Amino acid sequence: MIVRLYLTLFFILVLLAVAFIFGSQNDQLLTLNYLVARTEITVAAAVSLFTGLGFLLGLLVTILWRIVRKSKKALAKNKSQEK
Repeated sequence: MIVRLYLTLFFILVLLAVAFIFGSQNDQLLTLNYLVARTEITVAAAVSLFTGLGFLLGLLVTILWRIVRKSKKALAKNKSQEK
């Protein structure tokens, strides 16, 4: 179990490092158009920003999924004990 956690963390860190290395090699400007704003940032900043956002969103979804799964198991266990 612990080995799996370390392997997963290592794999995630390697992917993040590759994304940041790729982004740092590109110094071109990129124009991002939002609904209400527009900005110009480098490709490196865009890669870093979106990789970080993707990692945080994935982590949030995983945590919420685990919480929901554990609560459903606890609810099912309580219902089976009441009968």
